[in-house]
Amino acid sequence: MSGGLAVETVRSADGTRIAYERAGDGPPIILVGGAFNDRSTTRALAGALAPDFTVVGYDRRGRGDSGDTAPYAVDREIEDIAALVAAVGGTAHLYGVSSGAILAALATAHGLPVGGLALFEPPFQVGPQTGPRPDVSARTAELIAAGDRAGAVEAFMLHAVGLPAEAVAGMRGEPVWPYLESLAHTLPYDTLISAGGVPPVDRLATITVPTVVVDSTGSPQWLRDGARVAAEAIPGARHVSLDGGYHEVPAEALAPVLRDVLLR
Repeated sequence: MSGGLAVETVRSADGTRIAYERAGDGPPIILVGGAFNDRSTTRALAGALAPDFTVVGYDRRGRGDSGDTAPYAVDREIEDIAALVAAVGGTAHLYGVSSGAILAALATAHGLPVGGLALFEPPFQVGPQTGPRPDVSARTAELIAAGDRAGAVEAFMLHAVGLPAEAVAGMRGEPVWPYLESLAHTLPYDTLISAGGVPPVDRLATITVPTVVVDSTGSPQWLRDGARVAAEAIPGARHVSLDGGYHEVPAEALAPVLRDVLLR
């Protein structure tokens, strides 16, 4: 799956244009990105899954080739996923990463026709390694409105992700920084989805489809604890830890786990 794939579009319930690309052959699986993600960031996993799935990578609203419609609400993003599910045949598996994992879980709990669910490190704030973190939704929105995209990225990295100040300062000089700034206006969306990191246990408990929750051995303990709590809250969910880096695992290691759970 590469950037050369044709871009397809679907209209969400509020008329917003959602852009996506697909590859492969088999049961549909929709890849739901997290903060700072567009459809390009899920292509490696899409390529690893394409032999067994029809893989759909999409630009969440406000990103890439997708449109956006104010006012924002998490329910609008659930409607976006519903439109994609309808476009690919009426039922699909969902895979979500980070805040996208929370969104995929909420969409499934909402009752969308989801056949199976895979979540990678939903950023729930649990365990002794975390303390209360401020809700930066309003602050990032203020910075975006003031034209301070760099400040919005920095605030999100410091307070929502929990990176040390020196790490964020070092990122400003990296080639990836302009890309991060280009998606800064969508950060309030991710903070609203994450809801301060409080696990929506009651909603997770309503999920009845086959589910796997994955974490990386290279991630900080709070992210790994969040994955564990999500798996405990979803009836029958499987929890898998894979060798990887900070908030990521290689696509070639992740794909077999998704196949095992979703195609069994």
